[in-house]
Amino acid sequence: MKLRVLDFHRVSALRSQAVYHGIAETITETSDPVLCLVSPETPYVCVGMHQEIGKEVDEAFCAEKGIPIYRRHVGGGAVYLDENQLFTHFIYPRRKVPEFAINLYPMFIEPVVRTYQALGVNASYRPINDIQVDGRKIGGTGAASIGEATLMVGSFMYDFDTATMARCLKVPSEKFRDKLRQTLDDYMTTMAKELPTPPERAKLKALFLANCADVLGVEPVEDQPTAEEWAAIERAEVALTDPAWTNLQGRKLVELGVKISEGTHLTESMHKAPGGLIRVHLLGRDGKIGNLMISGDFTCLPPDGVDRLTTELTGVELSKDAIAEAAEAAMKALHVEMPGVSGADLATAVMAAAETSN
Repeated sequence: MKLRVLDFHRVSALRSQAVYHGIAETITETSDPVLCLVSPETPYVCVGMHQEIGKEVDEAFCAEKGIPIYRRHVGGGAVYLDENQLFTHFIYPRRKVPEFAINLYPMFIEPVVRTYQALGVNASYRPINDIQVDGRKIGGTGAASIGEATLMVGSFMYDFDTATMARCLKVPSEKFRDKLRQTLDDYMTTMAKELPTPPERAKLKALFLANCADVLGVEPVEDQPTAEEWAAIERAEVALTDPAWTNLQGRKLVELGVKISEGTHLTESMHKAPGGLIRVHLLGRDGKIGNLMISGDFTCLPPDGVDRLTTELTGVELSKDAIAEAAEAAMKALHVEMPGVSGADLATAVMAAAETSN
């Protein structure tokens, strides 16, 4: 099977996200899989599809420094990105990859791990979707579905600006921000830290493509985007900068608040599941879920799976067992995948919100 390799080199911050969003929209069942390689020329903050920007990002600081904020169609957390990362975007027709998202991670992470190891970095895969070096994180990955495409996005970390990352994130106090920066310094590593001299991009690319061929059983072929793909990328740039998309979760929260009536309380909570942080905004009514909003840095496939799931949970009794059972049944019936997030995790988060109103 041919793997089309589209190397965009360094492009604008917006285009570094738009390339895989746009190309995914052009994928059909018979398309060859695509690997995009790209780095942004200028810094930006990228938030996960299901995150509330107001909860995660210091928007005033980003505006002051001219750092744009883009929401991607992939789960996970908010991250500061710049030219020191080489992004990898695997874009496959969904029928050419494993059926369940949990099986995508080891498949597409393995070529990255082998490339790091060939360079002298002691990298290994840490479930669910991380790459670590002796207990320190050197990269995460994210899975998503767009149209007929299944995506796995990741990066090679040449270096990482933990100071700016800590400044861009929303924190309760400056003391906490100092601790966050120190935590990032301690927990994250890069090729700049692990190697005497980080590899030239061409060397890394050659090793990576060789490992893709070996692990994935593909023939990497250098190619150029078609006219159709360029048009789709340009449409993606427009869509990704639409304020309605950028502020998606914020609008949901406003709509949820409007529904408050006498005897109904809007409460919130957080729960850390193996697959990521879950934030819940709950409208409880007469001992049942009146309305529900779920956000966070988890992964969910298909993209609208969270909204469909919350609709199914409306009216369920506010008890942990009832919510867990209903959530598991709904995820199965709706074919919603949330790797590392179970019905019990969702129930814990919802009940934590319910208990704050008592």
